[in-house]
Amino acid sequence: MLRTKLRHIAHAGYTLVELMVVIVIIGVLSTTFFVFYNNSLTQYLALQKDGSDFSDLATQSQRIVQVLRGLTDIVSESNDDITCYAYFYPNDTYVSQIHYYKNAGNTKLYADVTPMDANPPIGNLLTSKKRTYTIIPNFYQSATIKTFVYLDANGNTLTLPIADEQSIKGIQVNLAVQGAHNSDQAMSLQVSIRNRKTNL
Repeated sequence: MLRTKLRHIAHAGYTLVELMVVIVIIGVLSTTFFVFYNNSLTQYLALQKDGSDFSDLATQSQRIVQVLRGLTDIVSESNDDITCYAYFYPNDTYVSQIHYYKNAGNTKLYADVTPMDANPPIGNLLTSKKRTYTIIPNFYQSATIKTFVYLDANGNTLTLPIADEQSIKGIQVNLAVQGAHNSDQAMSLQVSIRNRKTNL
């Protein structure tokens, strides 16, 4: 009789209620872990993208400043675009006509680069070799900040339109990209063009 009771106890399993409780506990823990992991992963990816975008913005800002620092003449200017003669690549033999501008939606910054067969004033534009580059693919336009600000010799802002481009002695370039949670990451750089060549 005792052996039969022991054998019955040894073969006894979990009840249906116990199994349901274990399943519910596992489900709650899994859901909590998934929500926490998913939120953390989303935040990490957003921060990583912001960091990458800001790094690209810094690189392109420096690139624009380097081009503008070496410009030889300004053709036209506004708060949204600038056209100038400058060396787009360090190993260029002659300057190119470079036009920095934004698209209609103010979401991208472009550069049209038209090479020349000689430096101005004798050079001709090689329009068949014109190339368009996307400088900033996710450009952010602030309502209160101008992309290009033109400065005189004392660092004061020149009022547009500017009658004499030779009076432009510096350019402030203000660029921004859209970050996570609708926040913008901005960068402002100023370049002096006092050493502009005038004998070309």
